[in-house]
Amino acid sequence: MAETKAQAKTKRDVIRSLGQPKVAVMLMLGFSSGLPFFLSGNTLGYWLRDVGTTLQAIGFLSWVGLAYSLKFLWAPIIDRVDAPLFGRLGRRRGWMLLAQLLVAAGLFALAVRGPTHGLTAVGAFALLVAFASSTQDIVVDAWRIEAASDSDEMGLLSAAYQLGYRAAILLTDAVILIIANHFGWPISYMTMAVLMGIGFVASLLAIEPARAKAAFESASPLWSPRGLFDAISGPFIEFFRAHGRTAVVMLAAISLYRLPEYVMGPMANPFYHDLGLSKDAVGAVRGSIGLVATLAGITAGGFAAVRFGYFRTLIFGVIIQNLTIASFAILSYTGPQLQVFGAIMAADNFGYGFAGVALITYMSSLTSLGYTATQYALLSSTYSYLGKFTKGFSGVMVEWLATGRTLLEAYALFFIFAGLLGIPALILCILLARVTQKQADAVNEQSDLKNRRLA
Repeated sequence: MAETKAQAKTKRDVIRSLGQPKVAVMLMLGFSSGLPFFLSGNTLGYWLRDVGTTLQAIGFLSWVGLAYSLKFLWAPIIDRVDAPLFGRLGRRRGWMLLAQLLVAAGLFALAVRGPTHGLTAVGAFALLVAFASSTQDIVVDAWRIEAASDSDEMGLLSAAYQLGYRAAILLTDAVILIIANHFGWPISYMTMAVLMGIGFVASLLAIEPARAKAAFESASPLWSPRGLFDAISGPFIEFFRAHGRTAVVMLAAISLYRLPEYVMGPMANPFYHDLGLSKDAVGAVRGSIGLVATLAGITAGGFAAVRFGYFRTLIFGVIIQNLTIASFAILSYTGPQLQVFGAIMAADNFGYGFAGVALITYMSSLTSLGYTATQYALLSSTYSYLGKFTKGFSGVMVEWLATGRTLLEAYALFFIFAGLLGIPALILCILLARVTQKQADAVNEQSDLKNRRLA
């Protein structure tokens, strides 16, 4: 009975914590993190396709997104050094604000220059946005983990982050198309640069995590030999010490988990363009059906992670992802029918939201205090680096498949292939679940044996 009351009290505390200021701050920081993601990738590809850029060039330019996969290289600096100019705000808040200012500057430059001034300038400004955005992700992820007082709050902040992030994704993947259709691409990108101000406000309102501050003060200075070694090697040594051989399986499963989504990403908007869907139609479907499906997916993913555990949720998420991505092939044969498009977008957004919550919460639980930024950057880079690299060839693949076929038939084969790329991740998730369960059983057996001996 006492246990039931304790559990009920915990649930009331979690519900009460919804009113905490840091939940609202996390929501805004999630929005600020999600806003630049498509603006240097998929949405930029739509703009480039509008002005006649080849699919190959769009695919190659998507490689600027490799910054998200390589962010673990400079994450130790974020962990150990205060941000230039803004260090007095605190290590986490200072880096947040600096990164957000650079993102806004890059978006402003894209709006002013645009593709008409050459792809080299576009690539340079898109790289600035991606680099600054990935730096923002490093510090926001660290703040989210360090600001949480327990596992329940970790789930709450992760859900708030996902809600803000997905709201920004819908804005830059849907609403921006409507703005671009009526006012032009430069105005739409200028609007996004202004909206980065939400992140500025969140950074100023955020409170520097006390736990992280204590860990920073006890660490050796970065410029000392010991501090430099610990900043670079410490996160990796601690991660493999904590998880042993299972760490290799974890990293492999994480690296392949979102591969189908990354591969199909650069070709999604060009596909809608070539299919004959208007920007208004795409934006309206994404902003209505897509929004509802995303919220449902985030809610279902959070519930499933608590009710069924991380691994079952991850397995179900990758299955949904594979099927929904392959289902885009249906549009190649039905044409621009809004009913079919809406159904596929609903399934895709539900799956994306569902899998996203499970993956983020799972990866957050694997980090150690003192190395939060670097370890989470390593994990998030792991799940994106392979996809970021592979997606650069997506345009080449579609054009190669179009040899001897219509372009829409090539798109259909491409989406089916992208869906099949998720099978290795499914296998590894199942293997990881079994390995983890065996390890847990072994620990329980040793504990039972020890208790019997003491008895």
